[in-house]
Amino acid sequence: MAEKLNKDQIVEAISNLTVIELADLVKSVEEKFGVKAMPAMGMAMAAAPAAGGAATAVEEQTEFTVVLKGCPDSTRKISVIKVVREITGLGLAESKALVEGAPKNVKENVDKKTSEELKKKLEDAGAQVELK
Repeated sequence: MAEKLNKDQIVEAISNLTVIELADLVKSVEEKFGVKAMPAMGMAMAAAPAAGGAATAVEEQTEFTVVLKGCPDSTRKISVIKVVREITGLGLAESKALVEGAPKNVKENVDKKTSEELKKKLEDAGAQVELK
């Protein structure tokens, strides 16, 4: 029988995960329990219309910008440059300059699905990425 973990052991285990592993964990928990993770600010805003009475429609963002924040692991920099070249169609020198000049926009005005795919590609290569 598996040992039951206490809250502190679970928190310690989670703190040792990479960002990608943590994202996979959140997705697994969402699927297992049929819930959706929401940032604390998002929860407050979601509850506000119910509490406040007069609800205003919040526009959902449809276009995103994929921003390369950096490449902390210098050994994976070449992989990031290759992915940037693939995504942007830039030459080697321009892609290298973009990666070294981070934070920089890699792709602008893309739909949610595409932006998430590009983010995953870049993160898998070793980059830190943000969607705006």
